[in-house]
Amino acid sequence: MESNKKIILFDGICNLCNSSVQFAIKRDENDIFRYAALQSETGRRLLEERSIDTKKVDSIILIEPNIAYYTKSTAALEIGKNLKGLRTISSILLWLPESFRNIVYDFIAANRYKWYGKKEACMIPTEDLKRKFI
Repeated sequence: MESNKKIILFDGICNLCNSSVQFAIKRDENDIFRYAALQSETGRRLLEERSIDTKKVDSIILIEPNIAYYTKSTAALEIGKNLKGLRTISSILLWLPESFRNIVYDFIAANRYKWYGKKEACMIPTEDLKRKFI
């Protein structure tokens, strides 16, 4: 695993989450991120190492190795700060209180399967994207 890359853990069966990962990959101009499904062996190991309970956080987690990890709205906005076209708005939204941001985030997360559907299995990356998945 590359120690200088930020890791995005995502719900591999969620259509919204998979679309968000594709969105991030297209805008990650500086190749900052690597990706793993929460359900994968790597995802489960990273969660366990950080004692993250997926009953409380089950949609997106950003890990900055040897620095910190972020969950919910903070994870989404920290990711956005590194993506072309989202840097400014993400930085501004981080000024809002986390408790307020997470009310909106939790509402969307709780309804994501109903609104966007889910897959029977995790996404399988194409050959040219495999290097971005751990």
